[in-house]
Amino acid sequence: MRLGGRVQAAIEVLDDMETRHRPVAEALKDWGRSHRFAGSGDRAAIGNIVYDSLRNRASTRYLMDSDSARKLVLGTLLRHWDFTAEKLREAFEGDKFAPDALDEKEQASFASRDLTNAPLYIQGDVPEWCAASFEANFSDDWLDEAKAMTKRPPVDLRVNTLKSTPEKIARALSKSGVKPTHLARNGLRIAAGDGFYRQPNVQAEAGFQKGWFEIQDEGSQIVSDLIYARPGEQVLDYCAGAGGKTLALAAAMENKGQIHAYDADKHRLKPIYERIKRAGTRNVQVHAPDDDLTALVGNMDRVVVDAPCTGSGTWRRRPDAKWRLSEENLSQRMQQQEEVLSQASPFVRPGGYLVYITCSVFPEENENQVYSFCEDNPEFEVLSAGEAWQELYGTDKKQPWSSDMKCITLTPASTDTDGFFFAVLGLKN
Repeated sequence: MRLGGRVQAAIEVLDDMETRHRPVAEALKDWGRSHRFAGSGDRAAIGNIVYDSLRNRASTRYLMDSDSARKLVLGTLLRHWDFTAEKLREAFEGDKFAPDALDEKEQASFASRDLTNAPLYIQGDVPEWCAASFEANFSDDWLDEAKAMTKRPPVDLRVNTLKSTPEKIARALSKSGVKPTHLARNGLRIAAGDGFYRQPNVQAEAGFQKGWFEIQDEGSQIVSDLIYARPGEQVLDYCAGAGGKTLALAAAMENKGQIHAYDADKHRLKPIYERIKRAGTRNVQVHAPDDDLTALVGNMDRVVVDAPCTGSGTWRRRPDAKWRLSEENLSQRMQQQEEVLSQASPFVRPGGYLVYITCSVFPEENENQVYSFCEDNPEFEVLSAGEAWQELYGTDKKQPWSSDMKCITLTPASTDTDGFFFAVLGLKN
């Protein structure tokens, strides 16, 4: 496909999302099914255009003075793909599949608009109602934090130390440009590229099939390390889902002790069985929603609650999610978080730890939940996650957000990771 056809395809995908109110992944998949002639390079390019358009949707719409998918895509190419209006016009010429290039009036309108005159939420490319949460969490730096979430994310890998080493995987994937992560101890990173750059399909690598590594954002790896699960301990991963953190904990525990992986949704648990097998993990016991967990009550050294949340920390990877998110969604997630903390806390033994994690940067889901829980349950106290951070990573590297060195928040701007919140609550003896 020529550039014009790829651009038109991106416009069609965005129109489909808007019309049918569906996630970007579904719209792209359906487009690919109905256009079998498109090669893998074409599909990757179209996906890049669509995702970049969604990451910067509010600011590009402001500059283009339009809500149309055509202008959103063309504006994205002008702003972030090193194209000019003239280059696009030349590329589209003679291509019957290309959209209309920008006319002189549209070019003049784009050139005349100044983003610094736009409301701050537009400059930060977040929904208007979310700006207050960003400001509450990040104060004067909230706009920089929001803008950092509009950038393309890297591909991060966690080396499975039960089977391999970072050095071995780095050699095996050397052609992909993989480098050690800045913080995570067993992490490797393939940097995000620009424009038509296509990330390598690491899941097709023999090392992945053999369980030598997993795809896992560095932030997720870091919070898994901060849990400090030790060999021989009893750990309950109460919202285990597909098992990313479960597998990281198993490796940290050197396959010793026991991890109980539980989730209230059997569909979320489905991938964990194959992943456990591939990783060579022997200390994980999966519990289905209907299983009786009574024997675990009061006996767990560490209970991990990777709570349901808005996912605002993952907007680099799932930019369509931020435009679908509503205040009602936030309210629902907050209720679920209160419930899951209440359900999980009885499993902690005296002197044990309740770990609360979200992939959100909203204080309503994070600090507010933790301190409210401790007010209602005074037998728990908030411990210093900041001290645990410094013990693992020191003070000379990137530092997470923290107002009191207790609860910490990782973000694309501060730690060059997805957004994660982490807190540890100790149960008094």
